[in-house]
Amino acid sequence: MRETLRQIPIGEDERLDLENLATGAFHPLRGFMTREEALSVAYEMRLPTGEVWTLPILLQLRERPRVGKGDQVALTYGGEAVAVLQVEDAYELDLRDLARQVFGTESEAHPGVRRFYAKGTYALGGRVEVLRWRPRGALEKTPEEVRALFRQRGWRRVVAFQTRNAPHRAHEYLIRLGLELADGVLVHPILGAKKEDDFPTEVIVKAYRALIEGFLPQDRVALLGLATPMRYAGPREAVFHALVRKNFGATHFLVGRDHAGVGEFYDPYAAHRIFDALPPLGIEIVKVGAVFHCALCGGIASERTCPPHHQGGRTSISMTKVRSLLREGKAPPPELVRPELIPLLLEGA
Repeated sequence: MRETLRQIPIGEDERLDLENLATGAFHPLRGFMTREEALSVAYEMRLPTGEVWTLPILLQLRERPRVGKGDQVALTYGGEAVAVLQVEDAYELDLRDLARQVFGTESEAHPGVRRFYAKGTYALGGRVEVLRWRPRGALEKTPEEVRALFRQRGWRRVVAFQTRNAPHRAHEYLIRLGLELADGVLVHPILGAKKEDDFPTEVIVKAYRALIEGFLPQDRVALLGLATPMRYAGPREAVFHALVRKNFGATHFLVGRDHAGVGEFYDPYAAHRIFDALPPLGIEIVKVGAVFHCALCGGIASERTCPPHHQGGRTSISMTKVRSLLREGKAPPPELVRPELIPLLLEGA
């Protein structure tokens, strides 16, 4: 039966999404969104059933599909059928309208918008059944497996730390803050596609592993991965990241300055304010302001811990600055990144 189904090829992003739908990582979603669901999420930040959800999870196509409601199609990757989709809706997207609502811009200078446009104008919505799973790396676990790990370790309060980049001193500060608040910290880097000037995933993982093994209590930090692409959707993606980490068993979620932002597209604290406009999500949001090195304080500090008259002694910390120095053949100062991590970061500079 499945061999006779119409075949629709999908890309890596969609394959990751369908597996996250199947494992419950994207709960309460059970499949790719219908038009009604996509528009409800884009305009209301709610599913039609009322649950908060902020990013459309779409199966986009470049050509109009010759299928309709009630049909089944085989989703193929690399020529192999990897899932079956029960079609509930086949529809056309207004890409620019959705981009305005979700990303806050139509500009193709935004990497998330550019990627969204490239995927196509048409979409299929419906539930998915995975037939063939990807080989998974050691860091990839299902939400059920991660929750079981927390129970095994006796962690009742778990702070999740989202990252798309290699660790600098501000990231380490946030992880340590999480350790002060909870029984354990889930360091959960994005394993899917990122923009070209982010560090490669393998470098990110190596650097976090070195940081944890060398400088953090290993029995209280779990390094795992989230196999989904970055959307760079700023505040809406911050909510998405929180909801997904709740599904993995986290009780708290760290939201820093310009969470999931890119360039100058978002106000640095838009990702803080968006949670104020939403009902309780079932996960506590820990909002953290700008983190920097302050020579007058004598170390890493934040806007809440460093007095205003120390502003002249502050050095901002960003991975963009670190990578720029590495590419110039200069070693970033220890105020920005641990010297022990520099050889690893050079692999992806």
